[in-house]
Amino acid sequence: MEGENSNAKPNLLIGGRVSRSPPVIVHPAGEFQADGSATYFLSNLDQNLRMTMKIICCYPAADRRSTDKVGEILRTSLEKVLVDFYPLDGRFSLDGEEKLIVRMNGGGVPFMEATADFELGEVYRCLESEESGGLVYCPPADSLFEVPLLTIQVTRFKCGGIVVGVAMNHALADGISAVDFLHAWAKTARGLTISLPPVLNRSLLAARCPPIVEFSHPEFTDLTGALNITAASAFSSLPILQRRFYFDLAKLSRLKVLAADSGAPPSTFAALAGLVWRARTKALKALPTDPVKILLAVDCRKRLEPPLPSGFFGNGIKVVGCVSTAGELVNGPLAQAVQMVQSAVGSTTDRFIRSGIDHFEVTRPRVSLAGTVVVSDWTRLGFGATDFGWGWASRTGPAGLPFPEVALFLPPGKGGSGTVVVLGLPAPAIIAFEEMMDF
Repeated sequence: MEGENSNAKPNLLIGGRVSRSPPVIVHPAGEFQADGSATYFLSNLDQNLRMTMKIICCYPAADRRSTDKVGEILRTSLEKVLVDFYPLDGRFSLDGEEKLIVRMNGGGVPFMEATADFELGEVYRCLESEESGGLVYCPPADSLFEVPLLTIQVTRFKCGGIVVGVAMNHALADGISAVDFLHAWAKTARGLTISLPPVLNRSLLAARCPPIVEFSHPEFTDLTGALNITAASAFSSLPILQRRFYFDLAKLSRLKVLAADSGAPPSTFAALAGLVWRARTKALKALPTDPVKILLAVDCRKRLEPPLPSGFFGNGIKVVGCVSTAGELVNGPLAQAVQMVQSAVGSTTDRFIRSGIDHFEVTRPRVSLAGTVVVSDWTRLGFGATDFGWGWASRTGPAGLPFPEVALFLPPGKGGSGTVVVLGLPAPAIIAFEEMMDF
């Protein structure tokens, strides 16, 4: 945990300062007891997602409810909602097979209050960037097993507005489940009852016995040994610049025309993912013989047979992948890249998902990001509909990318239409990428 002295230090943010108070450790309310011996099962879909999702929800000052006691309201409601979402009170551990589990040791959820010496409007221009990191609390830890599974920071601004910053480990929840948690917490803060309690049974996604691997799984392919060392090291040694690209409905329509083969227009997701993969590869000047990979997060809740129950809390996504050589990808038509994406998504059936779960059980692979871009679609998750009593969030978004290889698709903001693509590249590559987005 971060010490008191470092907690008291103000954090520079957008030319202003955020002053943090020491965190309070929050536990589930009532008689909930964590004895340290109980454990919580994590599925094979959770195992490779050991990263932190950092989410910001912005709320302007509202006449209908004062923000004077926002910290107390959100802290006490968090205690109540953690009764239903109790795994977030624990810490990571390993079972006898060296697989990740949650040990219910009562580690708790750090809850921090902070104040900013500037107005909320200044935050909007730095959403999705590392500059907004001062609005999310991520205490240092010596190992994965000390990292809180959830942290909360509530920041008040000079104008009376507030930002709720959430850091949640991805191994506990995907975007849909994170939104379910936030909506449940927000309802509790408004004095309402949770209408759909979480389904915590992850054994629904357990490996079969014996495992049955029916398909190849390119998503686990490690390209490290096949990449040109000079080209690969250039990416890792240069500073990364993060940019956002707005695609309005007219531009998305033009893209779909460009990405369509002789058949029907592709989905927006497939068109954008194919575009990003191809343009990013070209911008990085990958050698024609170098293999390149795209990883796609596909919601499998309704693809499974039977489907996962409503309210399932965990990772209901399957990461699928496509592999090509850089030369084939860049020199071929955009429609070719888009078709590869669309085919991978379309092939994500119950049998393929179960095969992937069993593949991990047998091989225990770690996902390699060498030569890879990871695409995740947040456009329909509904973070903005989180209402703690001050209305829907005016803006929401990630506080920076979890790692440079990620590209996020986001909604454009309250009242907007289209899609925002956020990604990071070294300076020379980001300029080339920007030029390719002009069509």
